[in-house]
Amino acid sequence: AQNAPNSDWEKKVTEYFKEKLKENNATNWVPSLNDVPVHYLKPNSLVKFRCMVQDMFDPEFYMGVYETVDPNTNARVLHFGKYRDVAECGPQQEIDLNSPQTVTSERQTFYCVPVPGESAWVKEISFLTEPVLCFLNPWPHAYISASQARVSPSTSYTPSRHKRSYEEDEDMDLHPSKQKEQHMACKSCFPGSGGDIHGCVEPKRLETEASAGHHVISPNCSPPLDLNFPLPGEKGPACLVKIYESWESFKVNDVLEVFGVLSVDPVLSIVNSEERDSSSLDPMECMDTMEEQRVHSPPASLVPRIHVILAQKLQHINPLLPACLNEEESKTCEFVSNFMSELSPVRAELLGFLTHALLGDSLAAEYLILHLISTVYGRRDVLPLGKFTVNLSGCPRSSAFTEHLYRLIQQLVPASYHLRMSIESMNHSRFIPHKDYTANRLVSGLLQLASNTSLVIDETQLEQGQLDTAGVHNVTALGNLITWQKVDYDFNYHRMEFPCNINVLITSEGRSLLPSDCQVHLQPQIIPPNMEEYMSSLLTAVLPSVLNKFRIYLSLLRLLDYSISDEVTKAVEEDFVEMRKNNPESVTADDLHKMLLVARFLSLSAGQMTLSRERWLRAKQLEALRKARLQQQQCVNGNEL
Repeated sequence: AQNAPNSDWEKKVTEYFKEKLKENNATNWVPSLNDVPVHYLKPNSLVKFRCMVQDMFDPEFYMGVYETVDPNTNARVLHFGKYRDVAECGPQQEIDLNSPQTVTSERQTFYCVPVPGESAWVKEISFLTEPVLCFLNPWPHAYISASQARVSPSTSYTPSRHKRSYEEDEDMDLHPSKQKEQHMACKSCFPGSGGDIHGCVEPKRLETEASAGHHVISPNCSPPLDLNFPLPGEKGPACLVKIYESWESFKVNDVLEVFGVLSVDPVLSIVNSEERDSSSLDPMECMDTMEEQRVHSPPASLVPRIHVILAQKLQHINPLLPACLNEEESKTCEFVSNFMSELSPVRAELLGFLTHALLGDSLAAEYLILHLISTVYGRRDVLPLGKFTVNLSGCPRSSAFTEHLYRLIQQLVPASYHLRMSIESMNHSRFIPHKDYTANRLVSGLLQLASNTSLVIDETQLEQGQLDTAGVHNVTALGNLITWQKVDYDFNYHRMEFPCNINVLITSEGRSLLPSDCQVHLQPQIIPPNMEEYMSSLLTAVLPSVLNKFRIYLSLLRLLDYSISDEVTKAVEEDFVEMRKNNPESVTADDLHKMLLVARFLSLSAGQMTLSRERWLRAKQLEALRKARLQQQQCVNGNEL
């Protein structure tokens, strides 16, 4: 209102909220769509949402500034259209579409879903109730905060525009035709793409919560509404996130935390329903238009809109860590130094925990730690650097060992998925996202995952059978993911590479059919009579505070820098030459690469950000033990593992 002719007000809004959210952990006081059902939140209020960008729609145009006129008095009022879906006008006002004051602006719409495979502890944990980790006060946020308790249900609210009494609201509910009439009386709308037509009324908010599954029955659509979650059984809202600036810095599969204005106006559903009813006389054209409108403009009660004021790309989604590990911030430095000072006992406890989980095999536990802290830190041409896919062979099939191991891993990492590899799942699952040109959207697949997701592939489920064409494509996609850390999305006429950073652990009886960077053969020292009871007792025996330290340990070490000094590089080269002299056939360049990887993650696991001679020797020792175990198993079975 104060700066209508001046565009600087938009920057002032962003700066204002940015500064306010820094004060006294203010982010914790903003209600989150991840935790609070949509119908508990006040429309047009500030909310936050932690999400993954599943798809990007075409940019849309809207009225950044528009003018309303009263036909009786000819009085004119200037309005701004940013951060809203519905135009603001009184009962006796009309929007002057030909006004010279009108300014058309552009915004980008992202279709966002909750982070696929996000662990339950990420949603549930709160540092406010954790007694042991008191030194972590500088945490900027935890995902479930006291804000949830402060959100109260509201069946009515006071809009900033034309006010209506609660009795009138009830009248509208009992006589929907009145609602439609009022809508038609002021149907001058923001021009926008994707069928996002904007009305000017404020009917009573729908008190319906989005379903937890993939499909939701929409009142305006006969087929079920597919919320397009990448993984089956996912819960949480999908949102249309509307970004007004710097949207080119975000891409598909990025994990974001957005702060913005919640828009759940039922008018959007009414307008879109009318648009579908009268869109075209040509049946074929109508079908195409309807399908695209269903996807791009779903009912706001099921897929709410967020008009973004602030958005940041998240390095990780572990609520026990600072959101951004910026070395320049003193609080972050304090956090890292405090935790690194007690890293050694945490590693020892984690090694013991995983040794028990792997039935007493300490060597396999060492490699599992290295796997869990591995991450793609760079790419050289097409080769991803830092990936460390482990094939844990020798896993017992009958006791559902992998299922129980996965449940333990799920308690340690922020996001994960258990892929049961069977002939049926390979032939009938959709692994690769593909473009649906009719609906103009990217249809998700199992491999559309956020960075640093742990993917546990259970090959012990595989039986004899025939893979069909889809099954072969899915197995190929898994191989490409493991080898190149990329997924080729299907755009019908071509395929597009999407780089990724997924930690893959394969459990199998013999050597895996899939490629891997490292095969470790499991040698159980104990065979528990009841596997489920044994694994459950492991978790209950660990204190919550210790479990949280494990979670911090695995997330933090992925984010640390690592280097090798020239002196150590020269020593490693000389050592490799010696190894080649002594055993030229069994020591290859691939072995050197593997040993350097093991040495890297071994150093980081001990909190050392440079390679030392001691860690290099330990890496060689671990690799020698691993290879000796494989050779021993090969001799026992008489065939290659």
